[in-house]
Amino acid sequence: MTGISRRNWLKSATLGSGLAMLGGTGIVSNLSAEEIKKYNPRPLAGPIRLGSNENPYGPSEKMRQAMTAAFDNGCRYPWGYNASLVKMIAEKEGVPEDHIVLVAGSTEGLKVTGITFAQGGEIISCAPTFLSMMEYAELWGTDINWVPLNKDLDFDLEEIEKRVSHETRLVFLCNPNNPTGKLLPADQVIDFCQTVSQRAIVFSDEAYYDYITEPNYPSMVELVKKGYDVVVSRTLSKVYGLAGIRMGYLIARPELAQKLRDRVVANTNIMAIEAGKAALADQEFYQFSLKKNAEAKALIIQTLDELKLPYLESHANFVFFQSGRDVTALGKAMAEKGFIIGRPFPPLNDWCRISTGTIEEVTLYNQAIKEVLG
Repeated sequence: MTGISRRNWLKSATLGSGLAMLGGTGIVSNLSAEEIKKYNPRPLAGPIRLGSNENPYGPSEKMRQAMTAAFDNGCRYPWGYNASLVKMIAEKEGVPEDHIVLVAGSTEGLKVTGITFAQGGEIISCAPTFLSMMEYAELWGTDINWVPLNKDLDFDLEEIEKRVSHETRLVFLCNPNNPTGKLLPADQVIDFCQTVSQRAIVFSDEAYYDYITEPNYPSMVELVKKGYDVVVSRTLSKVYGLAGIRMGYLIARPELAQKLRDRVVANTNIMAIEAGKAALADQEFYQFSLKKNAEAKALIIQTLDELKLPYLESHANFVFFQSGRDVTALGKAMAEKGFIIGRPFPPLNDWCRISTGTIEEVTLYNQAIKEVLG
């Protein structure tokens, strides 16, 4: 294990009596009544959770209406209702429908991929990164070959490629990476995936792909289309605001996709299917989420600049900064002020990950972090 689990971190961060409710602060929403109805910002109440990279908006009004309308089919199994969603996703990604595997959140997809392809061998990945695939695969006897991030805190693709051997079944990439938010150079990651996928399956976790602003930055779906042994994961938890509904999908060539489909455990449900369809069609909410994320991230960065704290350029819905203090101690100090921040990411123990929240949440967070670190 390379770090404290998210569940244990949240449990420890919420202990004690210091987490006072933060309603009644006098801060008023900057959204109109119509925007509140359409985009459903989470209420301003404590503890303010800025540790799980959730979208503070959603589900949108259109998504909520779609889920409500689907309740009459709640007595039905979902398998007969998947086809229309799969078709929408396939059209969005530009692949045939047999390339799509629906999963109950991309975490399910990561776990299924690990136990499907890596048992009896090893997974190579860098650390720190999102751990779900590797932690779950370890339970099934898979070895994990951990590679440190390089000096720029990027995935060390050169070192990963050197370590690929006959034992390697799977190589895991997270791009943009969680917790750093960094994005790999396009040409470099394409060349890496093309080369390494001839020796092992490459998994590209693209949970934060929607937040990338670089023009024409390629998804590794382009390599899937060309028949490479690459699996890509996407989620509706982030920009679409459906983290609690659990909807995600994998994209892979048909032979790999069918093996994954056969192993899926947490099937989707009727409400998630309808929410997913409404989410993909709701471009207004999609653009609103991106806009508000950019605004909140700018406010966080402004405060970091004022505090003269180093941070990484983020291509996600969080900011990773060097606090100069052990993050466990910082987490306790922020918890006393009513905030949950990101868990530790060893070995970067004095770095902190802050998720974007509503403008009101971030405004209060900035006040608190100045008091703690100023």
